[in-house]
Amino acid sequence: MIKVAALLTVHNRKKETLSCLEVLFRQRDLPDKVHLSVVLVDDGSTDGTSAALARYYPEVEVLQGTGDLYWNGGMRLAFAKAMKNNYDHYLWINNDTILFPQTLSKLLETSAQLGNQVIVAASLQDPETLQLTYGGVKRLHHKRPLKFTLIEPGGQPVPVETMNGNCVLIPRAVAKEVGNLDPAFTHGLGDFDYGLRARKLGFEIYLGPGYCGFCQRNPMDNKDISFQTRWKELLSPLGLPPKEWAVFAQRYAGTFWPVFWISPYFKRLIKGFYTK
Repeated sequence: MIKVAALLTVHNRKKETLSCLEVLFRQRDLPDKVHLSVVLVDDGSTDGTSAALARYYPEVEVLQGTGDLYWNGGMRLAFAKAMKNNYDHYLWINNDTILFPQTLSKLLETSAQLGNQVIVAASLQDPETLQLTYGGVKRLHHKRPLKFTLIEPGGQPVPVETMNGNCVLIPRAVAKEVGNLDPAFTHGLGDFDYGLRARKLGFEIYLGPGYCGFCQRNPMDNKDISFQTRWKELLSPLGLPPKEWAVFAQRYAGTFWPVFWISPYFKRLIKGFYTK
């Protein structure tokens, strides 16, 4: 039997969570020997998410969060719980991701083709524009060590440097060696860091063939709000917290990491000055 644990962390968005689970449990073309479990962290939802899960998906193991775990903290909790049961694969998935019917089968097949020794990332697209929104990324220039570019999927697995955490299949061999997501990060950066740490340990990361599902891109910058509000958002856990960005920059930007660390804050200040 191949045991797969799907890991999610949610905060409200009950409708999206139920839709995500519906398509997850309806995945097609899976071998009979595949057994899917779900470990989900409900991080302080106030919209009845836990009650809905108990009613419609009682088989889902729900862990209660404190409301301040964010993505990285919630996924760490789910990952830690699942790793105690030594699953063969761990599937990270965001609750706003709608998988195509054969995605899990495709990811498992890709992993098996590569010896179950690689991370397999799924490419996702906008449901309206069909543009690439999340997936695997690469650095295209050595002079910009913190600039990662999304890579288009192909007909065969495509090697990448790291990945967005929206839909990722991690085999037991990788999880055992790399461990959990790093608590140095609260919300973002934890997924990129995990992939880069895996590569430092000798593991490879591949995009699965083709697109695997729908997921809208989160809005990056709202120009209709004040500079002060945008600056506050940049420094928040959902933005680019300076201490966490410093950790990431020190690890992956080389000797001149302070220059790359300060760059996004400097650019935002300059932009704010000229748009007042």
